[in-house]
Amino acid sequence: MSEPISDEVKSYLRGIGAKGGRISRRRLDPAQARRMVAVREARRAFRDYKTQCFWSFDPEWNIQSEQVPLVIRTLRNEGNAQAFALAKRLHKLHANEEA
Repeated sequence: MSEPISDEVKSYLRGIGAKGGRISRRRLDPAQARRMVAVREARRAFRDYKTQCFWSFDPEWNIQSEQVPLVIRTLRNEGNAQAFALAKRLHKLHANEEA
């Protein structure tokens, strides 16, 4: 078993964690934020529906913003009702990104 972390170490880690969080925060405009969410959700859909919908795709495919429409189309054409509903949500995110 490992030894418990001392209060001194916990305090130090808490301090550097807070400092890093303040430094690394970035400001995104709403369009950038929506684009990031759409890409994140498309990547999750690719991972979750890989065997059902994306079986012919490269398993190491790194989805970018411009490939979100392909993910949406594939979910609609190859997936079940849950995949279709996910495609609908992704389409709303992506449509708002372009507006």
